[in-house]
Amino acid sequence: MSLTLQVLDTLLLTARDVVPIAVILFGFQLGVLKRPIANWRKVLLGFVYVIIGLSFFLVGLELALFPIGESMAEQLTSPSFLHPEGDNSPYVWQDYFWVYIFAAAIGFSTTIAEPSLIAVAIKANEVSGGTIGIQGLRISVAIGVSMGISLGCFRIVVGDPIHYYIMAGYVLVVIQTFYAPKMIVPLAYDSGGVTTSTVTVPLVAALGLGLATNVEGRDPLIDGFGLIAFASLFPMITVMGYAQLVEFLSKRKSAKEREHAL
Repeated sequence: MSLTLQVLDTLLLTARDVVPIAVILFGFQLGVLKRPIANWRKVLLGFVYVIIGLSFFLVGLELALFPIGESMAEQLTSPSFLHPEGDNSPYVWQDYFWVYIFAAAIGFSTTIAEPSLIAVAIKANEVSGGTIGIQGLRISVAIGVSMGISLGCFRIVVGDPIHYYIMAGYVLVVIQTFYAPKMIVPLAYDSGGVTTSTVTVPLVAALGLGLATNVEGRDPLIDGFGLIAFASLFPMITVMGYAQLVEFLSKRKSAKEREHAL
């Protein structure tokens, strides 16, 4: 019975959030543009599907993804896992090796499954005439997220201030911006935003909070958050790096073809 009440409560809250969006869209269409809504029955049905889908998704997050993320962080940082021999020596950052691996794996897999990234990759492929590959973009973004979350977990373990990492990362982004192909730069900047969406954020947030809770001397409020910043930053670096690598290989191939032609 409690599950039914939770679903109904989430459904009402989701409808409350979605209805203002519909009012704005319909208001501008009818009041400002003064044009009828084409296929309004399908549009209304689509809004209903959105509300129902988001409601079930949010309930699923609460029942599955958040508990799994916290549980994995707790198990991977338990003394019995870190020192199975019963050694009482102090913990060092190398002891959390499997935490970094898990963070990288969960970052890669959730990003590959991210609906917003799939949509952006398809559109980028269409407008570029196939120059930007769908899978290449998705994989490069996923690698960036996995690297970022893994580094963010390392930061939590060692207790370094987050702003040093973020400043260093953005310095690298600025440098890359001058050397990366111009057509990829705006897409790379957008890639950082699309990763912080429905699938990635819940698991990453749960992982960060669980890790900060179970690492001695860490404050969940101060140290537990911030992983999303890493997940947003590193895809910009990897997407521009991917474009630079493709451009370099293309120039190298063209140079070899000219040599053979001569």
